[in-house]
Amino acid sequence: MIGLVLAAGAGRRLRPYTDTLPKALVPVGSAGEPATTVLDLTLGNFAEVGLREAAIVVGYRKEAVYERREELERRYGLKLTLIDNDKAEEWNNAYSLWCAREVMEQGVILANGDTVHPVSVEKTLLAARGKGRIVLALDTVKQLADEEMKVVTGAEGGVSRITKLMDPAEATGEYIGVTLIEGEAAGDLADALRATFERDPDLYYEDGYQELVDRGFTVDVEPIGDVAWVEIDNHDDLAKGREIACQY
Repeated sequence: MIGLVLAAGAGRRLRPYTDTLPKALVPVGSAGEPATTVLDLTLGNFAEVGLREAAIVVGYRKEAVYERREELERRYGLKLTLIDNDKAEEWNNAYSLWCAREVMEQGVILANGDTVHPVSVEKTLLAARGKGRIVLALDTVKQLADEEMKVVTGAEGGVSRITKLMDPAEATGEYIGVTLIEGEAAGDLADALRATFERDPDLYYEDGYQELVDRGFTVDVEPIGDVAWVEIDNHDDLAKGREIACQY
């Protein structure tokens, strides 16, 4: 099993930082040189749980990740593979995850490149191995609003619905952007992702998860407990991310 980070997005709401950097390289801490980023935190989590390899899907301002590649490998003891997303500024992340379809065959812990979260999330997912072929990290504690990626689970605990477009009161919890994907699920997921972006290239990879569920594939969840984390979409989120990053 290896790590996988989606870091191809432009993050336009984080300008001026993202005028020259992908969102995953926006600083969230000051320790060390260069400053700690979301990508640093995620790769550090991967290393802490014993992973030795990781792949990063890059697109917007990808040269900044290529420039840091060797330094990141040294810093975290990970062999890094960079995967180019040629449509990063045109299409949404269903296509971005599909670009990593061959990597997923090794089994991955997937993390969004804009999610500040503690290593306990990766540990929780790894402890859940054997529960299912795809297991989503789920926050069942947070008070939900309209923007969150909400999940409804069925009677047997698997995902029945995953979307931002639902009444928060109906949701079981929020998907935080970290998933355990076993290698044997890679082919089914890649096919669902292709169907998703071919239907509408502006769809999320979570819509690919919904496509799987609609096909009868069980997508499981694992609650992460009461932990501090944030998805960084704008400057308010960035301020919160910097507060949280100081705790790790």
